[in-house]
Amino acid sequence: MSDSRIVVVGSSNTDMVVRSDKLPLPGETVLGGDLVIAPGGKGANQAVAAVRLGAPVTFVAKVGKDMFGRQALENFRREGLDVRFVLEDPAAPSGVALIVVGPGGQNIIAVASGANHRLRPADIGAAREAFTGCAVVLLQLETPIETVLAAAKAGRNVGAVVILNPAPAQPLPEELYRSVDIITPNETEAEILTGKNDPQTAAAVLLERGLKMVIVTLGKDGALVATKGHPPQRIAGFNVHAVDATAAGDAFNGALSVALTRKYFKIILETRDVTDTIRYAHAVAALSVTRLGAQPSLPTADEVKYFLTNIF
Repeated sequence: MSDSRIVVVGSSNTDMVVRSDKLPLPGETVLGGDLVIAPGGKGANQAVAAVRLGAPVTFVAKVGKDMFGRQALENFRREGLDVRFVLEDPAAPSGVALIVVGPGGQNIIAVASGANHRLRPADIGAAREAFTGCAVVLLQLETPIETVLAAAKAGRNVGAVVILNPAPAQPLPEELYRSVDIITPNETEAEILTGKNDPQTAAAVLLERGLKMVIVTLGKDGALVATKGHPPQRIAGFNVHAVDATAAGDAFNGALSVALTRKYFKIILETRDVTDTIRYAHAVAALSVTRLGAQPSLPTADEVKYFLTNIF
């Protein structure tokens, strides 16, 4: 890998968030607090997480040619993202997510994909320059599967570490597994992908599909890390007061990408020592859940350093 640049391919949404004392049941109306409108989307969240931690990040995405799309692009530029490959689609609205946040930071989310679903493999081909020389390619599943596969192959072709955060979880083609180095499901996503409700068993099943590493995130309980031929490791997380867990997974994946640009993936595979890398990602995720909103919750490199040095 020739530099430390990260390419994130994925979604951009505008999040509309309401906090409530309880999450509504089907057919139930609950009264909540003020409406908070903030930038979100798994791809955008992960890109912003990484750039705030000091990595150069290129974002490949599609937004609508509308107010939300313009605001998203302005925000990406303020954050310092390379947005040359964020396309504006005049035929579709920008993505929107409706989020209710309940006690302890738990949430329910419904997404109108809009332009995200119109990011096509041809757009990945047109963004070939974005992948040249990159260190990490980070992917999620809020864009079409065929587009995710095209991006994974583009990353593999340039020798980048390809990370897939399989959210929202859905059946995946075998070819995609073979084009990915690391997969990072949470417990629920791991079960959906494998049919196994035990994280260790699910990780073993995923490794058999051709992955080099499986990281099952376990919320406040940390993460299970598995590599082929070696016992899985459980790495503890941080116990913090959670306000909103909306972007916790995105914070973790953005930080994981940054850590892997600093600590070469091949070395990790050879030594099996992932503790520092996962601890760093846990710290970023822990800080994010102490704040309301997706991108507004994502910490800077200095905040993470202070957290690790002075708090834990």
